[in-house]
Amino acid sequence: MIQNRMLLFMCLPAIAFFLLFSYAPLPGIWIAFTNFNYNDGIFGSPFVGLKNFEFLLKSGQLWLLTRNTILYNVAFIVLGNILQIAIAIMLNEVRLKYFKKISQGVMFLPYFISVVLVGVIAFNLLNYDTGALNALIVQTGGDPVKIYSTAGAWPLIIILVQLWQSTGYGSIVYFAAIMGIDKGLIEAASIDGASAWQRIRHVILPSLKPTFIILLLFSLGGIMNGNFGLFWNLVGNNAALFATTDIIETAVYRMVMSQNNFTTSTAVGLYQSLFGFAIVMTANWIVRRMNKDYALF
Repeated sequence: MIQNRMLLFMCLPAIAFFLLFSYAPLPGIWIAFTNFNYNDGIFGSPFVGLKNFEFLLKSGQLWLLTRNTILYNVAFIVLGNILQIAIAIMLNEVRLKYFKKISQGVMFLPYFISVVLVGVIAFNLLNYDTGALNALIVQTGGDPVKIYSTAGAWPLIIILVQLWQSTGYGSIVYFAAIMGIDKGLIEAASIDGASAWQRIRHVILPSLKPTFIILLLFSLGGIMNGNFGLFWNLVGNNAALFATTDIIETAVYRMVMSQNNFTTSTAVGLYQSLFGFAIVMTANWIVRRMNKDYALF
């Protein structure tokens, strides 16, 4: 009993955090159903029903924002997990401890670099007038490229930057999962004549399946959340790139900061939360139907 009280006491900061920042603001979603004004407040403003959502549908922005957000997150999840698993397996096969530690440190480092700094680095590499990329192109006889005006180039750039920042950090989880695999299984496979690829395919990859599914479900939970800091610092408020770079979070931020449009931005935020919740529940239901041991609940 004393031990349980101690555990509950240790949980208090986390409980207070979620109550304060996750549950206390919930009444604010009422703004999405009102024509909000400061004088009447949240609950005194005129009720307009689903009019704000109707405006979003008719504006055509909702489909663009949903498409961009989901496609970027699918690319991050699929490519990220593949790279993380590959790197974790390769590191596991390396026998030189110093090389392994140095490699992990080098790959881990980008995760701690501020996205503001990442945006500055990208600008110095890609800007039209003084960027290193255009300087190299000019020196080799080519014509400089206006990357900050080319919307089609940015999905590749954003995905590469995201993978560069997150792959090393994510591979640690899979590396830890590999460390937890029964060494007897791997040694038995080696004694039976299995090659390195056969050990990976028939022992290591199946053992990583539960970890992969759990991480996938967590990732799906945030599939409607973009990496706002990364997008905003790379692209900013560049309207020429909105067709391929505008996601729900950047649109909401822009609506609030430039237009003071609380009603529409709240409607978009509520739509984002409900859509993400539906995706998680659906994915968890599918996983539960396939193997209930891998489901979250």
